[in-house]
Amino acid sequence: MRRLTLLAPLAFLAGCAHPLLPEASVDSRAPFADFAAARESFERIVPYTSTAADLKAVGFDIGAGNVRQIPYPDVVGRLAPNGSIALADLDVGIRDCILARLACRAYEFRIGRETRTRTGGFIKDFLNFERTTSVVSWRFEALVVVRDDVVLFRTFGGEPRNERVEHESNPLGPLQSIGESAAGRIVR
Repeated sequence: MRRLTLLAPLAFLAGCAHPLLPEASVDSRAPFADFAAARESFERIVPYTSTAADLKAVGFDIGAGNVRQIPYPDVVGRLAPNGSIALADLDVGIRDCILARLACRAYEFRIGRETRTRTGGFIKDFLNFERTTSVVSWRFEALVVVRDDVVLFRTFGGEPRNERVEHESNPLGPLQSIGESAAGRIVR
């Protein structure tokens, strides 16, 4: 009877999904819940009309932490990568940026969210025998070109929804890492 009392909690913990399994998320600071919301807000940016202040108002703050300012030579390489295309054949915003040279600034926004949820049995996970992690994410990348505080050009891309399952199996459980670290020392 005493053994049964000790085994009951272990049987409960060994179930499929358990609240004791860890969860994690990675979130780029942005006021958007998902890719569609970021895209909808981004579509409000109008070339030759929107200003840097307007960018901030729709959630694309050029002073935020998820923004990279691209130097002029890289802007030209990105917007006009093929020298055989005539300047007149480029989008008017790209053409005006190239002609403005150093007065033109480009900002790259990288916004997204990733949630990692461990699933499976608690005991197998806790003892490092088997770990399964469900990953759900989205990523929005945008490029905005500005001259004299006015947006000349904008474009976006990314991944509206990405789902994957990461599975790790360790036949030796908690002893697996000991073997890996010992092998690493032998190799050195």
